[in-house]
Amino acid sequence: MNYNLKSKVAAITGAGGAICGEIAKAFAAEGVSTAIWDISIDAAGRKRDEILSAGGRAIAVECNATDKTSVASALEQTLAEYGDIDILVNGAGGGGKETTTSPGLEFFDIEPEAMKAAVFLNYMSAVIGSQAVGRFFAQRQSGVILNISSVAGSLPLTRALSYSNAKAATNNFTRWLAVHMAQNYSPKIRVNAIAPGFILTGQNKFLLIDEKSGEMTERGRQIIKNVPMARYGLAEEITGAALWLVSDHAGFVTGAVIPVDGGFTAFSGV
Repeated sequence: MNYNLKSKVAAITGAGGAICGEIAKAFAAEGVSTAIWDISIDAAGRKRDEILSAGGRAIAVECNATDKTSVASALEQTLAEYGDIDILVNGAGGGGKETTTSPGLEFFDIEPEAMKAAVFLNYMSAVIGSQAVGRFFAQRQSGVILNISSVAGSLPLTRALSYSNAKAATNNFTRWLAVHMAQNYSPKIRVNAIAPGFILTGQNKFLLIDEKSGEMTERGRQIIKNVPMARYGLAEEITGAALWLVSDHAGFVTGAVIPVDGGFTAFSGV
């Protein structure tokens, strides 16, 4: 499929990581000039170098997506390099043991400050990024915002309290912002989200697969039992939905949350 994205510019938060790193590479392969925004400049630099070595165009930008000043600086650097932004992908996020129940941490003992930090990382990062770049889109009367949510936003995951809370808020925010931007600024500003399922990455691999035996852990077996396709997803399997949603092929799609989850959210368990 020709996505007609050549000459577009995309800023992607969390793009030094697995899922958004693959999105950045897929965008670059389609001719998109990419700005890799990540809290780790080293991770951003590695992803930039991968894209450059493949013949794409990319810059690495240090950005704390939960900090307005840092996001404003990243936006300024990106505009200085490319002169424009057409696409924003809000992908910064991640889980944390401080808000995940376990034999060593009961729900009753989770600290409010830990919950606040998790919500800021997984929800407010999308809000802050959308405020900064969305203002620019409002001025130019066009643009695409793509939020990376999770199946946890629809079906809260056992143990993962604040992560699930934050992704549910992200889904709601996606729908709210889609209406707000279309009605108040321009119908050519679209806002959607992708909700990945259980994607095997370096970050979670050994929570799901035993490092020594190569067999699934108890948690991994519990997950697979509820995924009709009976496997984990791969980070690169998110890219097709991302390319479609930011392209003109999805020109009448806004306010949508698209699951990429092997059927997890369609399965009742029986």
